[in-house]
Amino acid sequence: MSEWLNLDGKVVVVTGGSSGIGKAVVDGLLELNVKVANFDINPSNETHENLFFAKTDVTSHQNVKDSVKAAVEHFGTIDGLVNNAGINIPGLLVDTQEEGGQFEVSEATFDKMTSINFKGLFFVTQEVARVLAPKKEGVIVNMSSESGIEGSEGQSPYAATKAAVNSLTRSWSKELAKHNIRVVGVAPGIMEETGLRTLAYESALAYTRGKTVEELRAGYSNTSAIPLGRSGKLSEVADLVAYYLSNRSSYITGITTNVSGGKTRG
Repeated sequence: MSEWLNLDGKVVVVTGGSSGIGKAVVDGLLELNVKVANFDINPSNETHENLFFAKTDVTSHQNVKDSVKAAVEHFGTIDGLVNNAGINIPGLLVDTQEEGGQFEVSEATFDKMTSINFKGLFFVTQEVARVLAPKKEGVIVNMSSESGIEGSEGQSPYAATKAAVNSLTRSWSKELAKHNIRVVGVAPGIMEETGLRTLAYESALAYTRGKTVEELRAGYSNTSAIPLGRSGKLSEVADLVAYYLSNRSSYITGITTNVSGGKTRG
């Protein structure tokens, strides 16, 4: 596979690469001999000769500029970007049981999700594109979500940020094509469990859907709405990201691809 994709020696920035899907992407790229710059607010637990870590708050434009500069100084250039950093805080638009309660979307949680998922992605892409454009080559992969296309009960601000990401993918693909930069999106559906599925997250999501945490967890194993009959593997998302970063997908830009086992609203 490594020879077919021919990513050997390429330099790719991955945001939020210390856990979850981001970590799977980092690990997958390292296996393909890609040089990876992990921009994350949390440190990475792994070490590798081709891995560079830059503690990065993507909501800080200056911090992002500093991290991009550090990555270029370390590796000499940047060839691709995977915008993976994101946060999801479930909450109801209106909680009829407790107005303004902890499970109703507050201005603070709304601002946090839009700052990281939308504005942060904008900052990172802008600074990396400054490196890619003069080279007249590069690939940007935006991590979206099935919820950005289908919507999601109890997760409306999160879903809206991912819909915004889909729009940026389409617009930037048109804008950056003149620089031979491709922009694509990847939208995972229901994936295998990661450390990001915390009790706090599950409690909030269960409340918004009128369920107990136990009922919510039982639903994870119910894959009847997924034609392939199973949850997705993180490595399957990472494989698609690697393909899009490679020249094997050289005529693909401006689309967002679901990785959802065929699951749709219908």
